[in-house]
Amino acid sequence: TEQAVAVGVGIIGGILLFVLIGITAYLLWKKFCCLLSYEKLTSSVKTTSANAVFQDQSTSEIQLKSTSRSRSIPFIIPPTLHGRDWINLTKEGHVQEGSDPCGIPQPGPRSSFHSLAGAYVVGTINQELYKFPEDISETDFPEGNIGRLWFSVEYEQESERLLVSLIKARKLQPPDDSCSPFVKIYLLPDERSYLQSKTKRKTLNPQFDENFVFQVSSKMLLQRTLKFLVYHVDKQKKHHLLGQVIFPLKNETLTDDNKLVIWRDLEKENLEPPSEYGDIQFSLSYNDYLGRLTVVVLRARGLKLQESHAVSVYVKVSLMNHNKFIKSKKTAAVLGSPNPVYNETFSFKADQTELDTASLSLSVLQSTKGEKTHPLGRVVVGPFMYTRGKELEHWNEMINKPKELVKRWHTLCHST
Repeated sequence: TEQAVAVGVGIIGGILLFVLIGITAYLLWKKFCCLLSYEKLTSSVKTTSANAVFQDQSTSEIQLKSTSRSRSIPFIIPPTLHGRDWINLTKEGHVQEGSDPCGIPQPGPRSSFHSLAGAYVVGTINQELYKFPEDISETDFPEGNIGRLWFSVEYEQESERLLVSLIKARKLQPPDDSCSPFVKIYLLPDERSYLQSKTKRKTLNPQFDENFVFQVSSKMLLQRTLKFLVYHVDKQKKHHLLGQVIFPLKNETLTDDNKLVIWRDLEKENLEPPSEYGDIQFSLSYNDYLGRLTVVVLRARGLKLQESHAVSVYVKVSLMNHNKFIKSKKTAAVLGSPNPVYNETFSFKADQTELDTASLSLSVLQSTKGEKTHPLGRVVVGPFMYTRGKELEHWNEMINKPKELVKRWHTLCHST
């Protein structure tokens, strides 16, 4: 009997010993896994010594100032979270079972950048990844800029309505110290009627956010041009024109689901009265590398049209060499306006050696249904051989500023 009892006790003792060994092995395995996971986390953290802990407040402030100058932002575990629940990650510690590292914060005052002694830097956040792309239209203003205007355009086909939203203006240049701007909006060629924004008081950067509606048929839409005139009201209630924006609709695709948001730099209006036969504005540019002469026909004003309901006006640009015709190109015709807007670009091949003998002729022509073409005026720009005055100056400035668009107004002369 005693032998049986001894055998039973031995078996029970062996079973208990086996269970104890198994529990010990499980706890050791679990601790080893936790150590591996934290080794992986801390290996990515750059430290200058084995102790990556801020030892005192002055050390933490120095570290924070240095990181603020860099492009990285430190990702820090504050001291309030490591007291009971967090162990120093650099000392092969572990998180207590069942604890929540993002749990309820400890009571007491909030920690700040000036009280982070004992905090741990786990890693860094690259702030460049979270930046929105910079809008250069708000910052990139060329030299001599007199202001910039933002607006949007949309066309409703069914109701035949042109929707214009006046958004804002920036960097206006008023004659006085203060500025109270407003905007008049025209739909050319009708210059008798316009829509007007509210006046914004004492600001060089007005925010308008106003909507305007023009009724215009889809057939006539592409022949129309938006004109924005930006004014300043002084203390005597007098209006001063700060600049204008001319926006032809013919080059745009306007639909119900296509709302165009546009910005344009303000231009100074030619305040001189029109000449006898009118004036024309165009830009010249010469690319000496490509041997290419570029002409941008912008607009004309004060044209003396023949009285007719079907009058259309276009510009013919001709390249001449030794007064011999080389090539010509035409703009699209604009219907019934003494102040047509074109904004069309033409290029001609011209070797640099030919610039002393070449010239450009721009003729403004009127055509009517069933009648022949009638010339309204003409201007020639070129070297000293053919021109003088403003026309010669424009040509020489084009040559002296290669690849740069040089814009000027010219007086039209009577052409037969």
